[in-house]
Amino acid sequence: MRAVDQQVGPYGEFEAFVAGAAGRLLHVAVLLTGEPESARRLLAGALARTYANWRRLRADDPYDFTRHELCAAFARTGWRHHGGSGVLARLSPPERLVLVLRLYEGLAEEVTAAQLGMPVERVRVLCNRAVSLLRAREAA
Repeated sequence: MRAVDQQVGPYGEFEAFVAGAAGRLLHVAVLLTGEPESARRLLAGALARTYANWRRLRADDPYDFTRHELCAAFARTGWRHHGGSGVLARLSPPERLVLVLRLYEGLAEEVTAAQLGMPVERVRVLCNRAVSLLRAREAA
């Protein structure tokens, strides 16, 4: 007889995914929003969309899908998070998105551009501008 708390099947796999990836995804959300409570809400929505699509995602990378959902939700609501606290507070929402994806997540310019739906050159400009703003702050 199986223990009640032991989950098997696809949704048990989802729980294992959340246990392994939620910490890193939460850190991405905090970097984007600058506010822990907003970050938790943003991540909860992204994980809910991942859960809803879980059976279809099992062959793909659920981390990429969830990160994409998280970034898309932030892009739609980024104006709410303008400012906030933290090192990235001075950056605009698009600059934050690009910087977090490029430097924290380590995505290539092409992948970042595809994920955000913008040209590669725009990603390059936003990343350079964000880095310059952060360096100027450091120097001050």
